[in-house]
Amino acid sequence: MLLQKFYKWIYIFGKKASERMLTKKMWDHAIEVKKIFVPSKRKMMYLLLREERGKIYEFINKQLRKEYIRLLKLP
Repeated sequence: MLLQKFYKWIYIFGKKASERMLTKKMWDHAIEVKKIFVPSKRKMMYLLLREERGKIYEFINKQLRKEYIRLLKLP
């Protein structure tokens, strides 16, 4: 389903390539939080149906698995 002239770029747009995290670069940086920061658990701003919550959790887990996002453990 791909035009012949685009075959040379198929490795860039393939599923496997799209699910890998890019390598770290010197301009990448972390967002530092202040030492006095205390995370608080809050209720959701709006209610979701069970099916919607399931889809959100599925999306988050997929992104965690691909390492697009990471959870930091705070002291």
